[in-house]
Amino acid sequence: MIDTHAHLHDAKFDEDREATIQRAREAGIAQMMTVGCDLADSKRALECARSYGLRASIGIHPHEAIDAPEGIASAFDALFDPAFHLAVGEIGLDYYYDHSPRDVQRRVLREQLAYAARRKVPTIFHQRDAFDDFITELRAGFDPSFGGVVHCFTGDAEQARLLVDEFGLRLGIGGVLTFKSAAPLREAVRAVGIEAVLLETDCPYLAPVPMRGRRNEPAFLTHTAIRLAELFAISLDEVAARTDANARALFPAL
Repeated sequence: MIDTHAHLHDAKFDEDREATIQRAREAGIAQMMTVGCDLADSKRALECARSYGLRASIGIHPHEAIDAPEGIASAFDALFDPAFHLAVGEIGLDYYYDHSPRDVQRRVLREQLAYAARRKVPTIFHQRDAFDDFITELRAGFDPSFGGVVHCFTGDAEQARLLVDEFGLRLGIGGVLTFKSAAPLREAVRAVGIEAVLLETDCPYLAPVPMRGRRNEPAFLTHTAIRLAELFAISLDEVAARTDANARALFPAL
């Protein structure tokens, strides 16, 4: 299986990063993408990918948009390494916390969408409590030719269908799928089918049942995959094969 969204360069893994990655591989996680959230974080993601044979993305999270440089494209060009950086992300809008002003979030998102289109790479999106504005920005500036994924998707079936049908996006599904309260998410996943799903952990966050309360890690991806297999009444092997195929279709170098 492939963990398409992790933060293995996070300081929470500093004491046992190599052991964490080894546990993942022993659990059958063939590849992991460690995702950048600002310039310094993206640099760490790249260094981690180089050191451990992972893949990485570069991006400025909406929380960090207020600190984005004036020349985002130039700053990204200084980091970009096509051997390891497979995407721009995570980028998007987050109106739940509003750590950055909303107009700034939208401007920084637009600039990064333009960069992804210029680089001809897919995009990893973060969206929370900003769905209408997010759709407006996608319609204005997202080029579906290069694809993308809405990471940690937790919306409803109508939102899922819109993202998949209009924009050809994939939905990143992680530990939330296993939560007792996540019936609407499970219905949304059923609505679009496994062809639209990528597996992810978002580690060290959002550990799945039965690991809730612990630091999440890629080895725990199996618990989400098992729940997905139950949801579609297919085998775990088929879940792995089909979600891996989806991941490699979006990120061919995985």
